[in-house]
Amino acid sequence: MLSIKEHLTILYVTVADFFDKHPNLAQWRSSSNATPAFTDAEVLTIALMQSYFRTDTLKRTFLLVRANDPQAFPTCCTYKQWLQRLNRLSPQVGGMLEELAQQTTTETQFYLLDAQPIPVCQPIRHCRVVSLREAGAYFGKTSKGWFFGFKLHLLVTASGLVINAILTPGNWDDREAATALVQSVASGSVCLGDRGYRRPCLQDELLEEDGVLLLTRAEAAQEQQALLCSVRERVETTFSQLWSRFATRVFSRSWQGLWTALKLKMLDYSLCHAGIIPA
Repeated sequence: MLSIKEHLTILYVTVADFFDKHPNLAQWRSSSNATPAFTDAEVLTIALMQSYFRTDTLKRTFLLVRANDPQAFPTCCTYKQWLQRLNRLSPQVGGMLEELAQQTTTETQFYLLDAQPIPVCQPIRHCRVVSLREAGAYFGKTSKGWFFGFKLHLLVTASGLVINAILTPGNWDDREAATALVQSVASGSVCLGDRGYRRPCLQDELLEEDGVLLLTRAEAAQEQQALLCSVRERVETTFSQLWSRFATRVFSRSWQGLWTALKLKMLDYSLCHAGIIPA
């Protein structure tokens, strides 16, 4: 395991290099304070330390970084200021995710679709929950029961790299997000989903309009079932590794904060997948 300073250095260099390569994303401010002493690269570096400390919240991540290496960020602001800046850097986090996906998927034509509930409260509070309701949180049901919150829909490569992600209310049908997810793949690609994606009109639409073949285990021949099940296990591994980064434990008070936190977890997972930081 790397030391805190080594991990911080790798993350900072990676983020700083991204900003150097994309000045349009780095120079997004229009105010007189366009070049703050505490840089955007430092803001994101601290946030990406959450999985290193295996902690639930960004606040605890911030405090642990400051406590363990106070000299690493001598111009660091307060936690509230840092969190405000972090939420405004959500487009930059998304840009890093897109770049990682483009660098490693040039030859990929096989993808996996899946969705995971993101509950915003415990089931015991379902009768009185109001958290993020105005932002779209709603009741949904999975094979494990009811939840209140959102759904995170992912499109990943066969090796497990996140290509596209959409956050929807909990009551949305998984198939409604499939059309948007496949927009990021080339024509001629094949996507594998579970039985929840089975709908002939959806499959015909994706094939005719996007040139994407959507397969589910329900359509596979009996001799192909074992093969598809073994491939399906890969996406389950991807989700289990992502959920181990506390993606299903929500402490955000706004949709923007929730979406930024989830993208940070996906970015951390992608950096590990690409071998930039150790898992």
